[in-house]
Parts: sequence; structure tokens; C-alpha cells
Amino acid sequence: MAELIRKDLLYPELSYKIVGILFEVSNQFGYRYEKRYFQRTIASFLKDAGIQFKEQAPVKLIIGNTEIAKGIIDFLIEEKIILEIKKGDRFLKRNIDQVNSYLQITGLQLG
Repeated sequence: MAELIRKDLLYPELSYKIVGILFEVSNQFGYRYEKRYFQRTIASFLKDAGIQFKEQAPVKLIIGNTEIAKGIIDFLIEEKIILEIKKGDRFLKRNIDQVNSYLQITGLQLG
């Protein structure tokens, strides 16, 4: 049987591992707990999976000598992927806008 590998996905193996971890955490917790407990658990699972990450990574948009904007990324995974944790059963436009702004500030392509 031929192996199916999509060429249009960024970091498919790493993304697959991250999504698996997120489903596992979500299945264990549901929506009952505060975001900080999800964050601690995700960090523990990422560490156990041998995935390098920075937690609460600061980002700044600087134009010229002026700081225009700044924020804190929940997880910066292997300097490639931004992971923002949101509690709830749906994404809001502002959640997507937040991740898009972090992608623009950092020059990364996947969040």
C-alpha cells in the first residue's frame, strides 16, 4: 500500500503530535477547569513527548524604534508553531485575529 503524505501541510508530524496531545487533554478535562490547569497539563504532555517549547513567550512588534504592540504566546513550539489555548466549545473571530497577529509579529506560518 502506498504511503499517503500530504505535501501541502506545514510540519505534519509535529502538528499531528500536538493535536493528539490537545485531544487527550480535552478528553480528560472537558471544559470544567481554568485555563491555567489546561496549560500546565499541556506543558507536561509536550515535555513527556519530547517536544521543545517555550511557555508564556513574549512577542513585540517594533517599527523603527517604537514598540507598536506586544503580547504573550501561550506556547511557542519548537520555534515553529504558535499554540494559543482557548477554553470553550468554539473559536471566536477575536481568537483567530489574535493568533494571526502573533503570526505576523513573529514571521511564523502556523498557529
